[in-house]
Amino acid sequence: MRVSVVLVLLLGACTMLGLVRVRAEGSDAPRGVALGFVFDPKAECEPRCEHGGVCVRNNTCFCSGGYEGETCQYASCFPKCKNGGECLRPGKCRCPPGFGGRYCHKVTCEGGCWNRGECTAVNGVVKCICPSSWTGSRCEQAFCPQGCRNGGVCVAPGICNCPDGWVGGACHTAVCSLPCVNGGKCVSPNTCRCRSSFSGSRCHERKTLH
Repeated sequence: MRVSVVLVLLLGACTMLGLVRVRAEGSDAPRGVALGFVFDPKAECEPRCEHGGVCVRNNTCFCSGGYEGETCQYASCFPKCKNGGECLRPGKCRCPPGFGGRYCHKVTCEGGCWNRGECTAVNGVVKCICPSSWTGSRCEQAFCPQGCRNGGVCVAPGICNCPDGWVGGACHTAVCSLPCVNGGKCVSPNTCRCRSSFSGSRCHERKTLH
């Protein structure tokens, strides 16, 4: 009986201090608001109050700090978990992929965004927004608007790294170590295309007419 009296006094003090987190059955009062009530030591709650909650009237639980719900079954995070995060325990959110921070309020791109890319959420999907000269999931790939032909690789915005035998902004010009003559044209590395009256690797031989 002495324990019941102490508990009544304790709950009364909590009520005066605004600490009581009770939601009486059928009440429209918001959770966490102090309500006047009479503690019933013979009260029964079914299902039982969880997470240290105390049954103060039939089917009415007094929840400990950090929990709420009819049976104190829900952990409470304040501020609320954002961006679809789940409150695991008081003040601790589990964040979905792409979000971080204590309350899932920060957007995070795995690996970061390179080359001044900006990590942002678009329709709930986290992605890097790249400047015009970069592309790729992390803005890691340079963009060459002219393209890189003949096996060339774009290594910086607008700059191609060309394989041996090719030059030009788009690796589109073949190189012949010995120049083509007599109107011949270098069409691939060290390969000349000759006019009809000439032949040879450099178009240096005149064809003999029979």
